[in-house]
Amino acid sequence: MDISLLIEKSTIVVVLFLITLGIAAYQTLMERKVAAWMQDRVGPDRAGPFGILQPLADGGKMFFKEDFIPKNAERGLFILAPGLAMFTAAMTGAVIPWGPPVEMVGRTIALQVADINIGILYVIGFASIGVYGIMIGGWASNNKFSLFSAIRTSSQMISYELAMGIVIITIVLMSGSLSVATIVEQQHGFWADGYFTWNVFKQPLAFIIFLVTSLAECNRAPFDMAECENELIGGYHTEYSSMKLGFFLFAEYVNLFISAAIIAALFFGGYNFPGMDNFSGITLSILGTLVFFAKTVFFIFVFMWIRWTLPRFRYDQLMHLGWKKLIPLAMINLVITAVVIAFTSGWFSEDKKAAATVEVEQKQPTAVLNNASDSRASGSFRVNLNH
Repeated sequence: MDISLLIEKSTIVVVLFLITLGIAAYQTLMERKVAAWMQDRVGPDRAGPFGILQPLADGGKMFFKEDFIPKNAERGLFILAPGLAMFTAAMTGAVIPWGPPVEMVGRTIALQVADINIGILYVIGFASIGVYGIMIGGWASNNKFSLFSAIRTSSQMISYELAMGIVIITIVLMSGSLSVATIVEQQHGFWADGYFTWNVFKQPLAFIIFLVTSLAECNRAPFDMAECENELIGGYHTEYSSMKLGFFLFAEYVNLFISAAIIAALFFGGYNFPGMDNFSGITLSILGTLVFFAKTVFFIFVFMWIRWTLPRFRYDQLMHLGWKKLIPLAMINLVITAVVIAFTSGWFSEDKKAAATVEVEQKQPTAVLNNASDSRASGSFRVNLNH
């Protein structure tokens, strides 16, 4: 194994993990500040200047809280659930390209942990596994409110993952690749060939559906049926305390960060920005990375904005929206996209027809020559038999 490659990837993993934890921690402060701004309040302002040390105070409080396990809980699964939720949330960001490749020490370093050719399937897979942490935690608590919350969450996430998957298939059809890096590269710059390159301008309906399903996947209001305090106390983590509870809350904010990054990558060009061709080298890599994180932070703000604006859905309304509205819309959009691609650059396009005609014409002379050769050979065989 190339030692330099191992060091490179290990460094990217550590840096990405630390950045993810830092952003997840300060999203708590951002959320409280956004809520205060929308409600005409000041928000946290005691811990450090402008309250910037509040996440550290909250984390310290979590560490020093009593850590207990209910008497009748399934001890092993009760301990496993928060770790599983945090693990699946943190692993999802491995396939996201956080910036353009950078040239350093004679190497081209991709700002991405792993550029696998099924990257988008990797994201969907870990997003689907994430529900197990919630389900196991709710069941292992041996608490009926926690179990109700886990069942609600699992049904909600499965329902909205269907529409999300159909939208992702639409993007894959347009890009011709399952690699997140390739999807981002195909949105290079901002304008090319007389139109915008970002997918949001080509698939606005897909973007809206993906945004709504991302809210549901993150259990964010108005889709926070799993944690509605007036019905389920604290939801699936009612019986948790200390850093076990902290892991569940951290996983929620990590999922929020990763969901915002996926939206930026699939629909808003990722690290691409207008005028990026005027830069090169390390300058381009730094600017591209800053642009990507700026887009991600913007969508985090949008998620928070929606949370503090819209009331919570009833459960039947939530299921109605997912099964009777979003899935049919996503399927119609997928069919229309497939037909347009088939007639513009696919099977029924003029270029494909012309290429097929040329291929047939090229094969015909060869077929004629082969037939002639076969005829001569059979004639010689008959002559030999006569002799």
